[in-house]
Amino acid sequence: MCGIVGYIGTQSAAEILVSGLEKLEYRGYDSAGVATIWEGTIQSVRAKGKLSHLKSKLEQYEHFAPIGIGHTRWATHGKPEEHNAHPHMDGAGRVAVVQNGIIENYRELRDKLRSFGVEFLSETDTEVIPHLIARYLQEEEALAEVTNTSYFFEAVRKATHELTGAFAVAVVCADYPDELIVIRQQAPLVIGFGQGEFFCASDTPAIVNYTQTVLPLENGEIARLTPLGVEIYDFAGHRLKKQPRRLNLSPTMVEKQGFKHFMLKEIYEQPGVVRASLDAYFQASTTDDSPVNLGLPPEFYTNLEQIQIVACGTSWHAALVGKYLLEQLAQIPTQVQYASEFRYAPTPLTANTLTIGVTQSGETADTLAALAMEKERRQGREDKYQAKLLGITNRPESSLGYLVPHIINTLAGIEIGVAATKTFTAQLMAFYALAIDLAYRQRTVSLDKLQQIIAQLRQIPEAIEANLDKQEKFTEHLAHDFAETTDFIFLGRGINFPIALEGALKLKEISYIHAEGYPAGEMKHGPIALLDAKVPVVAVAVPGSVYEKVISNAQEAKARDSRLIGVTPVNHGEAADVFNDMIAVPEVDELLSPLLTVVPLQLLAYQIAARRGLDVDQPRNLAKSVTVE
Repeated sequence: MCGIVGYIGTQSAAEILVSGLEKLEYRGYDSAGVATIWEGTIQSVRAKGKLSHLKSKLEQYEHFAPIGIGHTRWATHGKPEEHNAHPHMDGAGRVAVVQNGIIENYRELRDKLRSFGVEFLSETDTEVIPHLIARYLQEEEALAEVTNTSYFFEAVRKATHELTGAFAVAVVCADYPDELIVIRQQAPLVIGFGQGEFFCASDTPAIVNYTQTVLPLENGEIARLTPLGVEIYDFAGHRLKKQPRRLNLSPTMVEKQGFKHFMLKEIYEQPGVVRASLDAYFQASTTDDSPVNLGLPPEFYTNLEQIQIVACGTSWHAALVGKYLLEQLAQIPTQVQYASEFRYAPTPLTANTLTIGVTQSGETADTLAALAMEKERRQGREDKYQAKLLGITNRPESSLGYLVPHIINTLAGIEIGVAATKTFTAQLMAFYALAIDLAYRQRTVSLDKLQQIIAQLRQIPEAIEANLDKQEKFTEHLAHDFAETTDFIFLGRGINFPIALEGALKLKEISYIHAEGYPAGEMKHGPIALLDAKVPVVAVAVPGSVYEKVISNAQEAKARDSRLIGVTPVNHGEAADVFNDMIAVPEVDELLSPLLTVVPLQLLAYQIAARRGLDVDQPRNLAKSVTVE
């Protein structure tokens, strides 16, 4: 989950590294550090806490070095203290390393290195890497056998073979000031190509201000960056031919553009996200008459009997909405599994089953591992048990894009706020597209009815826009009353039960208030014992098949003195009589309501967290991309 940046070129590396780390701080902000090489010496500066602390320290130094690596940390091994911050170095201070991921066998490597007299200064798994490289470098230079690359490169490559786990690594060495070596194994890393300069980073936002030409490394690849160019090898040392590609990103996409926080900006971007999905997918296919064009081949749809979805966090909530849509529209039985649980307790193999992995970043470790396991366990089976895999992601160039043959790109653009907002809405749109497409092909819903649903979907962006400002102001008003609240309950039923879960998660993530989401009908089966005047209840109540049921469940909460907040259309008199406060949403078909009901819950969480003076974009203990198990 940590963020890596590297640079080699003609500019001041430190300035570029810090600029890149600012764009990657959503990946971790427990500590940060940079290491640069100048006049044969590595200068390493590290600081505990947010990047601002590192920047203050760096003001004491002059920065001329044209090569360096930087890191922002999400702590896994060792507390977030300066001595655990990256970069880590060997005992002689000649090799510096930054790493994202986990070295699973670091204890064995520590014991081995201690037997050679190595002393460790941190509790991290990363510190074994520079010591390993230093030992191999000593051996390589003594043998003097390297011809095609360099002693440094060979030392790094050989050290890599001793590492077990999922990791991305960037390395510099004081004795080789014209080389930056980077490694990828199950953790994201991308190389950027500039004019006489080269970059590496855990994610493209770090380098988009400097270049639009990138090459994502694949698992098992190691790259050597020099002032003359980039060389890519596999771990065996064989040279590979790779072609970089152009990004379709604007540097302004990673700026706040006048908003106080990225999260608020990204909430306001949701109408545009819905429009992008409508423009991309809701148009007739060129190969058949489906009203949706996902670019999937005909064989994808054949003999499809069951669907299973693996996801984590917010993506899991989107998958629950997807389950509702797939079952109610396409009539295909669908299961939703936590990817972390599926890995160790997979469902029995079933025939003609589509497995969907949902991950915003395309790098979520548990989701990727679940998909890889499903792919492996179906290999060699008879045709009906063969793996049929689909990914839903905001980053098609990610590891997910290499793992599965088919991708639905959610087209949300870069999301900086750690708490997912617009990417959740984009995932919902992907599920609407898939469910409508399958409903047409399964002949479970008439084309006329599907066209009516799509026509209503096209009205959603305007409906969100028409209410955003009012919802922002009202939730800001409500937030004043909940700055000291310690517990919240969120209720929903049917297609809006996952929205209750998502609303509770958002509040937990950024305000640190304990919040739980429940199916409204389950309140009387236990959770109602939690209710009193100190526990507000938020109920999602939209006209449709379960509206009266939700209102009835809400009344039960009100009878226990809970303050009741309704996310509901305001023109229903019954709701006005029940709720103490109402956050108005437009009235739409119940099937489409999650696209509208989630927005005020995002705003409510945002306003309460902002009112409490918390860091909305970078909540404690969290990172944007969970790339470790």
